Amino acid sequence: MALGASASDAVEESLVGARRHAGALLPMVQRALARRGIGLEGVGAVALSDGPGSFTGLRVGAAVAKALVRARGLPLWIAPSLMVRAAGVASDDGSLVLAVSDALRGEVYAGAFRFEPGLVKIELAPVVRRPEDLRRLLPPPAILVGDLPDPVASGIEGWAGRRLVRSPDGAARARSLLDLVGRTGGARRPTEVTSWEPDYGRPAEAQARWEAAHGRPLPDPAGSPR
Repeated sequence: MALGASASDAVEESLVGARRHAGALLPMVQRALARRGIGLEGVGAVALSDGPGSFTGLRVGAAVAKALVRARGLPLWIAPSLMVRAAGVASDDGSLVLAVSDALRGEVYAGAFRFEPGLVKIELAPVVRRPEDLRRLLPPPAILVGDLPDPVASGIEGWAGRRLVRSPDGAARARSLLDLVGRTGGARRPTEVTSWEPDYGRPAEAQARWEAAHGRPLPDPAGSPR
């Protein structure tokens, strides 16, 4: 997570390791506030990557963001995780940036963007795709960023004609999200914060198993409209 008015101004706290979001996120917020020497009263807005990505991580982040927004009366800004990834490696010259991450089951989360001063153009909204589908949806990108298993990455790299910018250089950094706030086509305000849910990209694995076993959709799954 990052605290600041822009990427260049931000202090950032990072979390390493899986399954730690619930216990670690609020202490990270407290550390960032302490480093900046302010309290929550000094925070003017909350920005959040809203997926696609880890089901648990997105749920924890959304819950904390909603709590802060409601308790402090703050505006909430959201942007796709893949856009944040792309923003971290892009130049403002309009070049095509393709951001990808592993969606399991032989599929990828993919989103393509062009960045210009004050503007983000979405060439491919974040979707779940087979890697081979990208060839017919997009021209080869100028920059390819993300984290994928080597067999999947090599196929996409061969088509793109360039290497994947992997983590840590290609990670979705919280400080990159800050520069998408107020940028046309970048971060946006959800219409109704209370009913808003992250974009998980696909059903949770437990939901997929339940639906496969029962042959019908799970009634009122997490993340569905209430």
